[in-house]
Amino acid sequence: MSGTKTAHLVCYDDHRIISEDLRKRFSDPSKYRVECFHSRKDFIDALGKAADTRSCRIALIVIPEKTGRQDDTGKMTEEISRRDPDLGIILIVPAGQLEETRKVIKFNIDAYITKNPNAILRIHNEVKKFVSENNINIYRKRRNLSLYILAGYIIFVALLVLIAYFRLPGYF
Repeated sequence: MSGTKTAHLVCYDDHRIISEDLRKRFSDPSKYRVECFHSRKDFIDALGKAADTRSCRIALIVIPEKTGRQDDTGKMTEEISRRDPDLGIILIVPAGQLEETRKVIKFNIDAYITKNPNAILRIHNEVKKFVSENNINIYRKRRNLSLYILAGYIIFVALLVLIAYFRLPGYF
């Protein structure tokens, strides 16, 4: 089973907290393409570009520790979800602000990850989960199309047999 060719990770990290660690962890260019942005406008523009329908796209948003900008992040996630509803969104939140962030930003977030030494590993696991879900959706669509074609063929053959039965009853 060949899955998606690449997973596109688009990271918004205005304080450059985990950008380099992400690039090191997802260094295989055949599986992952990592883009890190430090300005909100560039980040939104990169997400607005047309994407391959088979590729898995994930937005990583890092919330800085000392700023209480959850409302701005909530608005940004709503805008991202409006532009591309199939995009996975992962929030990377400081350890003390996780519950506050969950209360403020409830919708359109696929995963909340706390910033700690294990954060990169947890991000990697979430990315693998998104890629797997994307592959399952692709194969589900293929399976359904194949079943529709098979059902159409069976109905067509049944109609031919029925017509042959009434037109040529000597052969039955």
